[in-house]
Amino acid sequence: MTLHEFLKGLNKTDLEAFASKCDTSAGQLRQVAYCNRRASAALAVNIERESKGAVVCEVMRPDIDWAYLRGSEAA
Repeated sequence: MTLHEFLKGLNKTDLEAFASKCDTSAGQLRQVAYCNRRASAALAVNIERESKGAVVCEVMRPDIDWAYLRGSEAA
């Protein structure tokens, strides 16, 4: 699932709460979702954690070797 798809399922209150848990703003999440900005590695990890794996780091930052960092084979 993309971040955009995930965010579409949230109302404004839930989006603000999700952003807070990710240590960012709703505006920043929208910028990342619409590909106007790239998520930092730390933000990608926060989004994956707080979305409970619905949005994975590999989708947001395919340029990072997450398989190496996870200690697993590439997906």
